[in-house]
Amino acid sequence: MVSAQLSSNFYATSCPNALSTIKTAVDSAGCDASVLLNDNATFTGEQTAGPNNNSLRGFNVIDTIKSQLENLCPNTVSCADILAVAARDSVVALGGTNWTVQLGRRDSTTASLSAANSNIPAFTLNLSGLISAFSNKGFTAKEMVALSGSHTIGQARCTVFRARLYNENNINSSYATSLKSNCPSTGGDNNLAPLDVTSPTSFDNAYFSNLLNNQGLLHSDQQLFNGGSTDSQVNAYSSNMGTFLADFANAMVKMGNLSPLTGTSGQIRTNCGKVN
Repeated sequence: MVSAQLSSNFYATSCPNALSTIKTAVDSAGCDASVLLNDNATFTGEQTAGPNNNSLRGFNVIDTIKSQLENLCPNTVSCADILAVAARDSVVALGGTNWTVQLGRRDSTTASLSAANSNIPAFTLNLSGLISAFSNKGFTAKEMVALSGSHTIGQARCTVFRARLYNENNINSSYATSLKSNCPSTGGDNNLAPLDVTSPTSFDNAYFSNLLNNQGLLHSDQQLFNGGSTDSQVNAYSSNMGTFLADFANAMVKMGNLSPLTGTSGQIRTNCGKVN
């Protein structure tokens, strides 16, 4: 059987205002959506996986969008598609690039903490581990660097960058000092710092310029520019924002096509945090 393909006009007839509804909600709020599933008796979901715990935010925005779409077109638009479109709209709202989101994903009926922990690249990885983790999903090292550029927005918890702050040498000393007040050697685990220190709410190429200055927040960030094979790509993106944005958009479309549930597989969740 040929796997069903996603299409950009999947909701053109069934819910013509779906995309505009999502965009409006994203603008005002400033995957298979398994990450949205709250823990329940039969599974522990992905929200508390190491890279996500107390760090992934914005679930309430997705819930708001979902309730609006359920009023507009009941049982039609999947949480997975909402997530894919909201991610794109968020990038655009913060000054990044636009891309066409392919649609028609359906929602998973379970979620796995162990799968999230084993599949999401850990902040402790060295460059070779990062390249392998992305290669396992079919991405090149260049695409890995482009997708890492999403760290031009967002924040991380003290507990995930503390070791870098206090134990690593390839970190700008004044940058490290500025972070230590909010991330002491003990305590303050949930205190947040922006992944991009120079323009934390703009989707731009500053993340890469920061790496050139040893201002990567996470160990895994600075690994992209630490004398290894990806240094040249970081240099290229830091000096050419257009190239970065184009490569990022293409890699996001590719990521959005990773083995989605389609056709009659999965379901259309009524509430993104719960299976039907």
